[in-house]
Amino acid sequence: MKGLILSGGKGTRLYPLTYTRAKQLIPVANEPVLFRVIRAIRDAGISEIGIVVGDTAPEIMEAVNGGERWGVNITFIHQSAPAGLAHAVKESLGFLGDDRFVMFLGDNVIQGGISPLIRQFADSQWNSQIVLTAVSDPRQYGVAELNADGSIKRLVEKPKEPPSNLALVGIYMFDRHIREAVHAIKPSFRNELEITDAIQWLIDQGYVVNPYIHKGWWIDTGKPGDMLNANDHVLEEVSPRIEGAVDAASQLDSRVTVGKGAVIENSVIRGPAIIGEETVVRDSYIGPFTSIYHHCLIEKSEVEHSIILEHSRVTDVPYRIADSIIGRNATVTRSEVKPKAVKMNLGDYSQVGIL
Repeated sequence: MKGLILSGGKGTRLYPLTYTRAKQLIPVANEPVLFRVIRAIRDAGISEIGIVVGDTAPEIMEAVNGGERWGVNITFIHQSAPAGLAHAVKESLGFLGDDRFVMFLGDNVIQGGISPLIRQFADSQWNSQIVLTAVSDPRQYGVAELNADGSIKRLVEKPKEPPSNLALVGIYMFDRHIREAVHAIKPSFRNELEITDAIQWLIDQGYVVNPYIHKGWWIDTGKPGDMLNANDHVLEEVSPRIEGAVDAASQLDSRVTVGKGAVIENSVIRGPAIIGEETVVRDSYIGPFTSIYHHCLIEKSEVEHSIILEHSRVTDVPYRIADSIIGRNATVTRSEVKPKAVKMNLGDYSQVGIL
């Protein structure tokens, strides 16, 4: 089998963070979401991976820098236009050939990886397998309606009146017949080739599409709140380790990870939390569900349930920062100018003063 990762979106729902960074490269638990997807596919035994890229291609290609670190071969596929998931498959057919493959959206995070799904599909005669999960508002997703025997009756893309609460998670498995499907379907009202239409075509032609209902958590990291939620879940999966320097005046519980070259001085850190490489935390409190990326400085401040990206500084802030995402090279510090602020989603290179 091969792997296909879709990483062409601009991430407009994550502005301002994604003005200067591909959304797939924003980290959860200090690992870019795209890297987590690559690992999941690699761990499922797949070594040939194609990554579909768009406007953010240079940044993604530089960050991935080949597949050597994961022991896989990476092929970059430039999508000519953001014309839908089935269009991305259509433009990837040269890479895919007649091989079976798994397609994974590059900004999705799922509990437990995909190894069991890949084994299940590889051992079957199914033509496709899709992953479904129950969601509170299915109108935002492709939705599956099942027959009484559990087979798929029909698929609907972002319906105003959903036939069920079972949404398509961004993980799909196909055999060579998807080639016929993506060529047979027509653009939707959004002028996109919808993957739901391609899968529905397979069903209508009598091909076997197996629905797998995922019971664990799954998150589309498309909005700041989703990113924080994903960070919460992934932090709980991290195996804690201390690789940096922690002085005797500091208190860390057993769910804290401290990266190489990091320095913790006279501070309290309550996990799950992760402190990145070469980051300094001094005279501060870091609360649960917080990720601080590499080369940051947190001094005389309190941070809880937040994500702070690389090369950022939070110093002398008199109020606890919570439920926030702070971009790269940002500065948050005390200011003598009002108004006060304690909750924020800061873009890269932002500077905010807090009284």
